[in-house]
Amino acid sequence: MAWLNREKAPMGKGGQRTDTPDGLWERCTKCSEIILREDYAENQHVCPKCSHHYYIPSLERIRHFLDPNSFQEHDHDLVSPDPLKFNDTKPYEKRLKDLFARTGKYDAIITGSGVLNGMKVEIGVFDFEFLGGSMGSVVGEKISRLYMRSVASKNPAIIFSSSGGARMQEGILSLMQMAKTCAALAKLREAGVPFISVLTHPTTGGVAASFATLGDLNIGEPNALIGFAGPRVIQQTIREKLPEGFQRSEYLLEHGMLDMICHRDTLRPTITQVLRILTHRTSAL
Repeated sequence: MAWLNREKAPMGKGGQRTDTPDGLWERCTKCSEIILREDYAENQHVCPKCSHHYYIPSLERIRHFLDPNSFQEHDHDLVSPDPLKFNDTKPYEKRLKDLFARTGKYDAIITGSGVLNGMKVEIGVFDFEFLGGSMGSVVGEKISRLYMRSVASKNPAIIFSSSGGARMQEGILSLMQMAKTCAALAKLREAGVPFISVLTHPTTGGVAASFATLGDLNIGEPNALIGFAGPRVIQQTIREKLPEGFQRSEYLLEHGMLDMICHRDTLRPTITQVLRILTHRTSAL
């Protein structure tokens, strides 16, 4: 957990450390609270004191969000091509192989079918650890297939986004995924099937500028960075000081770009309630 500072066990009476083994505690970088690692993980990687939301691995998010043992992954083996033979500090093909060896994932999103409080859903969860959650041809294809499965099954679609945007190593092919995912989403709209978009920290670039902000309900996690270009780039470009909290969830909610902000532990009941309303209304029509 590189985003937290590891701490030894707290001091006991008399200034002596307790006999709790080292490595069981973490320090919140926001409020400096000392947290037992096990409690932190079960709290969905949210600080119990200040409610700061940290990155949560995609499979852990799925485990907390869906009914137990209900998730069935689809399209796991899709692998990005290397049409440009892109090479920066290492070849793109080698970078993908190294990421697979480290994460066990072929790309930056996991998609599949599951059950949410008894309702069948199609779900996708970005993994920011894989090239910053960037959207290349595989990510776009998996999202498009997710929408088309929803069209066929009439099961609602839910996507948790966390991305730096389009993947530069795939050039124009990555930018094409913006139009491709939106076209597939249009088919979902025509079928009258709900799509819930959850924007987590960060959701930027081509992902924010395409399907991620086109949900029937757009939900942000607290203090998530959401926007096209980052605030530092914008400030340097326009040479003006940006408003406090610019591009954070709270700012976007205030300016009408989000429908609501949900604490991570309320996402499951909130989305359940919304989907029951939307699916009941659709069936009535």
